[in-house]
Formats: sequence, C-alpha cells, structure tokens
Amino acid sequence: MGVIKVSGIKLYGYHGCLDEEAQIGCNYIVDISIETDFSKAAEKDDLTKTVDYVKVYETVKAEMAIRSKLIEHVAKRIADSMLKSISQIKTVEVSVRKLNPPVKGEIESASVTFSASNQKL
Repeated sequence: MGVIKVSGIKLYGYHGCLDEEAQIGCNYIVDISIETDFSKAAEKDDLTKTVDYVKVYETVKAEMAIRSKLIEHVAKRIADSMLKSISQIKTVEVSVRKLNPPVKGEIESASVTFSASNQKL
C-alpha cells in the first residue's frame, strides 16, 4: 500500500448558503490523499496500475462545478465520485478550503476534511 497526494487544486466555485455566493463565487483549494496499492505500477512503470492524477483532477473539477450550500457536501460528493470511478482507490481523504469566506471579520479560509473507503460503497 502507498499514498498518493494531489495537493493545491485551485478552482473557482459558487458554494455557500448566501445568495451572493451563488452569484459571485469565490476561490477554493482542494487537497486529495489516496491510499492505494501502486506496487505493480512502481515495479512495471505502468500508469494503468495506479491512480492517474488527471482523473483525480477531472473528478474534483466536475464535482466543484455543481453548486452546494455546504463545503461538507462538496467534499463528500468528491470522495464518493472518486471511489465510484477509480477502482484502485482503497481510501480517500478530501479537504476543501474556501478562501476568504463571507463573514463579518477577517478569515483567511474555512475548510473541511472528509474521509471514505471503498468498503462503505
């Protein structure tokens, strides 16, 4: 077993409970940590035996394009979608960070982390 991390996926999204967030949107950063067995890929130098970063990015981008009120919901959707579409994943951890959330104060970001495994699906 090993861990693959795809970090700092920067996307623009329209998530939030406020109407303004649906219209204006804001920047998000998504980090993915995947537990998988990539021993055959490492031995054979074969991309088909591991998790392709391009598929990870495409999955995150597609789910981030679907509006949600809560980033908790977005993180769960990303994790579920990855487990369904990438069979090599044993467990996945998804962190979604909302930059400059609209609050009455100065906050750099708000984030959530959601973990899921293939055994749950």
